[in-house]
Amino acid sequence: MEEELARLEQKLAALIAHTRALRAANEDLRRKLGEAQAREHALDERMRSAAARLDAVMAKLPAE
Repeated sequence: MEEELARLEQKLAALIAHTRALRAANEDLRRKLGEAQAREHALDERMRSAAARLDAVMAKLPAE
């Protein structure tokens, strides 16, 4: 009985440690996702700005 309880305690401790590791990894992934989304948004804004500037330059070109 003591051995069974000791094994169960070890398994429970391993499960708790694994759960904590998964939570930490999840938090890290959420942080990285937020950073990636912010970079994507910034790049999207830069592309829109570049497209608008290109359209303005093209509008100034003489027609063929």
